[in-house]
Amino acid sequence: MHPNDLGRRVFGLGAIAFGILTVAWRDFNGWQQIDPLGHVPHRDVLAFISAAIQLFGGLAIQWSRTERLGAITLTAIYSLFALLWLPRIAAQPLVYDPWGNLFEQSSLVAGALIVSSTTGRGAAGQPPLAARAGYFLFGVCTISFTLEQVSILSATASFVPKWIPPGQMFWAVATTVFFALAAIALLSGFQALLAARLTTAMIVGFQFLVWLPRPFSDPHQLMNWFGNAQNLAIAGSAWIVADYLSRRRAPTPTPASAH
Repeated sequence: MHPNDLGRRVFGLGAIAFGILTVAWRDFNGWQQIDPLGHVPHRDVLAFISAAIQLFGGLAIQWSRTERLGAITLTAIYSLFALLWLPRIAAQPLVYDPWGNLFEQSSLVAGALIVSSTTGRGAAGQPPLAARAGYFLFGVCTISFTLEQVSILSATASFVPKWIPPGQMFWAVATTVFFALAAIALLSGFQALLAARLTTAMIVGFQFLVWLPRPFSDPHQLMNWFGNAQNLAIAGSAWIVADYLSRRRAPTPTPASAH
């Protein structure tokens, strides 16, 4: 397995986790991906359909022969989940939570879009327009991650394990600053690869330090499980961005000269 395949594989695992949790969980009240639909008829059926789509996409993206189909599938479903937040934003434009959810789903669209548009193409040359759009979209989403943490800074601090020095609020502020710096680097192109790698490492750190322990402390809380899947998928998307930038920086192989 090529090192630059790891991002899409982690991203696919996040989609698989979404699917498994949807099938395993019977109470869909507060299920964030379909929450904007409200209490529509046959809500559980819609949840299971979304689970099947994410399971298919997450599995398909793991293999080179089907990765493009899997990425296209996940691009479509995560785009739908993102668009579902637009009515909530229109109704409460000054409340940041719907905006945050829109851009969290959009960050997944970004990763899937990069994979779907670069599969089967060489790393050299001008990257496809869709891949560049996915990269730019992730940079914009990183701005949202910054604003989201600012809007709920105390709540963000409460997620930080108390045993990590020097304190919860320190890390809440520090990670907010790190997201802001990453957004500047990604959108300006200055040290973008380093920023993408460090952002990936930070989000993976969230997975191990924040989200993985939470189901053990309260296994009956849906958000503790959903947060693991969401964070894993976003980590995969950030990793895809880093892989994309790494490929662009790779030297173009030169054909052997004829003798």
